[in-house]
Amino acid sequence: MSDQKFTILRDGPVARLCLTNPDRHNAFDDDLILGLTEAFIALGEEPDIRAIILMAEGKSFSAGADLTWMQRVAGYSFDENLADAGALAEMLRVINFLPKPVIARVQGAAFGGGVGLVACCDIAIGSSRASFCLSEVKLGIIPSAISPYVVDAIGARAARRYFQTAERFDAPTALRLGLLHEVVEEDGLDAAVGAVVQSILAVGPIAAKEAKDLVFAVDRPITSEVIDDTVHRIARLRATSEAKEGMAAFFEKRSPAWKK
Repeated sequence: MSDQKFTILRDGPVARLCLTNPDRHNAFDDDLILGLTEAFIALGEEPDIRAIILMAEGKSFSAGADLTWMQRVAGYSFDENLADAGALAEMLRVINFLPKPVIARVQGAAFGGGVGLVACCDIAIGSSRASFCLSEVKLGIIPSAISPYVVDAIGARAARRYFQTAERFDAPTALRLGLLHEVVEEDGLDAAVGAVVQSILAVGPIAAKEAKDLVFAVDRPITSEVIDDTVHRIARLRATSEAKEGMAAFFEKRSPAWKK
């Protein structure tokens, strides 16, 4: 996959997917979007992988759309633009709903679609040097494909500001808005990400997957249907071998089988 401008390093139950095009600020084009989509789908299906770290080389996390690609897109017909935007939307959907926890390690600037990548991840940890900009309106376009995930992360009120102004904001602001979960100094970034990974590896892998899906299921008005769904979910999980092992380990004061 080296020609796709990213690499995948597997370290036991952890996969590190690293964007490796720092000279272009890890911007993406149609080929990279397809490659990332396929890579995330494959990692999501690997039974031994329990956490995925999305990271990048160089000063920037991702500058969003590659300028050469954008020049080519400018000449597309409506149908071509529809297919192109659909591919980006599919990549974001795959990452957002992946049945494994995805952690964004944000060491530098994330612009445009790069903000969307961060927003799609379950957990986002940034260095104090990281910065963000929803810059699309400067080009006469809008952050459309990434909008469901960015609005979900920062809320409609903040999105109404930053979608329209294209202002650049820093890591502490991203933390306050909810785009980042944690901000650390750059030399502490790997340790902070590593601590989160260790927390993930200590929980039941099936439970982690189900817990992520639970958030999507209940993020809507509370109705009798929602409540009934939660009741059925926990009843189903309690009957699994993983849950029985977890409860047995707790009462026997030992580590569960999945905790290495």
